[in-house]
Amino acid sequence: MQKLIAILTGSCLALAVSVHAAEPVDPAAVKKPAPKSKPVAQKQQFAPKTHTASNPHVQTLRTQHPTNTVHNNNVSKKQVRTLPAVQSSKLPTVRSNNLQTNRVQVNKQTVKNIQSKHLNFHATPNTTIVSARFNPNYRIQAAQTWNGAQYNAFRSYQPQWHDQSYWRSHYSSLSFIGGGWYFWDNGYWYPAWGYDEAAAYYPYDGPIYVGPRARPFDQVVADVQAVLQEQGFYKGEVDGLVGPLTQEALAAYQSAQGLPPTAAIDQPTLDSLGLG
Repeated sequence: MQKLIAILTGSCLALAVSVHAAEPVDPAAVKKPAPKSKPVAQKQQFAPKTHTASNPHVQTLRTQHPTNTVHNNNVSKKQVRTLPAVQSSKLPTVRSNNLQTNRVQVNKQTVKNIQSKHLNFHATPNTTIVSARFNPNYRIQAAQTWNGAQYNAFRSYQPQWHDQSYWRSHYSSLSFIGGGWYFWDNGYWYPAWGYDEAAAYYPYDGPIYVGPRARPFDQVVADVQAVLQEQGFYKGEVDGLVGPLTQEALAAYQSAQGLPPTAAIDQPTLDSLGLG
C-alpha cells in the first residue's frame, strides 16, 4: 500500500513537473514569433512606404506625360490644319511677289529724260573694246534657241562683205556710226563689211534693233545703257557701243525680265525698257 501511494505520489509529481515545464514553453513560443512578426511588419510597412513614396512621383510623371502628349498632339493638329492654309494662300503670294521684284519697272518719265539727252549723241571708237573681225562663217549659234519671229534677224544673220557700190545699190539707209559703216534694214542696223576697210570698227557683229525708224543706233544704245544704269545692271560708260559690259548688262536684265538672254538690243528688250 505504501508502495502504491509512493508510485501515485511520484506520478503526480512528475505530472506536475511536466505541466510546469510545458507552461514556459508556450510563452516562449508566443514570444519568438512576435519578434519575427515585428521585422516582417516593419518590412511590410517600409515596403509600402517606399512604394507609396515612389508611386506619387511615377503618377505625377504619368499625369504630366499624357498632358504633354495631348498638348503636343493639339499643337501638331493645329499645325497640320493650318499649314495647308498657309501654303495655299501665302506661298503663291510670295512667289508672285518674287516674280514682281525680279521684273524691273521702268519709269516712263525717266526714259523720256534720257532720250532727250541723247538726241544728238555720237559714239566714237573705244580703245578698250576690241573690234570684231570679218568671218563669213560666223553665226549667232545661241539664236537657234530663241523662239519667236522677233529673233529671226539673229537666227539668219551672216556677215557679208561687199564694196560701196553694192551697199549703195541695195540699201537706201547707210550710215557711219561709232567708227564703222552700217546699213539699215527692216528695223535693224547691220555691219556693212567691206564698205570702207579704213573705217571698220565693229565692237559687236550682229543686228541692232532700233525700231521702224532708221534712228542712229548709237543714240539707242546710249539710251539703253543709261536706263540699265538707273536699274543697276550696267556699270560702264555711256558710250553708245555694244561692248562686253553692255552685253553682260543686257543679258542680266533680260534674264530678270524672263526674256531670252540674247545679250543684244532686240525688239522685246527695247520694248521692255520703254524705248521701243
